[in-house]
Amino acid sequence: MRQPSVGVSLEGLPYIFLSAFATVCFAILDCWFMTVVLLGLTAFIGHFFRDPERVAPEDVDAVVSPADGKVIKVEYAADPLTGESRQSICIFMNVFNVHVNRMPVSGKIERIRYIPGKYFNASFDKASTDNERNVVEIIGKGNQRFTMVQIAGLIARRIVCWAEKSDKLKRGDRFGLIKFGSRVDLYLPEGYKVLVQVGDHVAAGETALAHKA
Repeated sequence: MRQPSVGVSLEGLPYIFLSAFATVCFAILDCWFMTVVLLGLTAFIGHFFRDPERVAPEDVDAVVSPADGKVIKVEYAADPLTGESRQSICIFMNVFNVHVNRMPVSGKIERIRYIPGKYFNASFDKASTDNERNVVEIIGKGNQRFTMVQIAGLIARRIVCWAEKSDKLKRGDRFGLIKFGSRVDLYLPEGYKVLVQVGDHVAAGETALAHKA
């Protein structure tokens, strides 16, 4: 698996360099209005693609959040791979959240399935079935199966997944990102108690979402 940089994700560097280059060009031309606008845009892009270090909870049985953002749903829903009803936690990321996604548990990447689709607002229910998405199945300790779904949003047009099938990753490791506003759904195996509720704000790799009951 290709490892991204720490501090700013590698995926954001082309956008940052292009915006910074345009800023310099307008500054040389003494067009200060556009220079200020582009300088602000460069700062926003750099902020969007930030990639801070995170510290996982000491509780080794805790399932951590795969994404930064706000919990918008906690409910039983059909697993997109198996169709079985499982506890799911849906996390919505706005453009101001960190968009690097992290592993909720340590385990092996069993399957990755990319599904092309539309770009409805990621907070809508139909986003989980109609939007562009990437489904990642993880085999964790005790052969437990976790399913993560990266869902593109209204603005997002590209899902990035650095992980590959058969990769063995640790809890909190970076596995991908979604550009410019999106959502991540996590489906839990049986025997887990959800620790968060709708409206909670969570941090990828750091906030405990669930614990083995």
